[in-house]
Amino acid sequence: MRLMAIDYGKKRVGIASTDETGRFALPRMILENDKTLLDKVLKFKKDEGIEKIVIGESRNLDNSANPIQAEISQFQTELEKHGVETVLHPEIFTTVEARRLQGKSKMIDASAAALILKSFLDTMYNEGI
Repeated sequence: MRLMAIDYGKKRVGIASTDETGRFALPRMILENDKTLLDKVLKFKKDEGIEKIVIGESRNLDNSANPIQAEISQFQTELEKHGVETVLHPEIFTTVEARRLQGKSKMIDASAAALILKSFLDTMYNEGI
């Protein structure tokens, strides 16, 4: 199963996907968060044969929703209106971790999406999903 992950931000959105085997998370691209975002995500999904999109769920340390979570939920709803299967997966400090792992890079947001996807894959395999 090919999966895609989204690290949603106000300005930029990181995109990652699995390899052909569905086991490895790879940073793919950064998209501007503008009015073309939905179309670009849908095109990538179609072109890559993605079956499910994992979206980073943004929560504070006390588990309350970050202010951006409302936008994330709205984007998730828009994807689902187009027949896309989505799932939220907790993400915390993924951008910080991506910076720690690779230093300053233009692909930080995509790397953060890859960390979200890796965490989802680890959870999936550990739970036998």
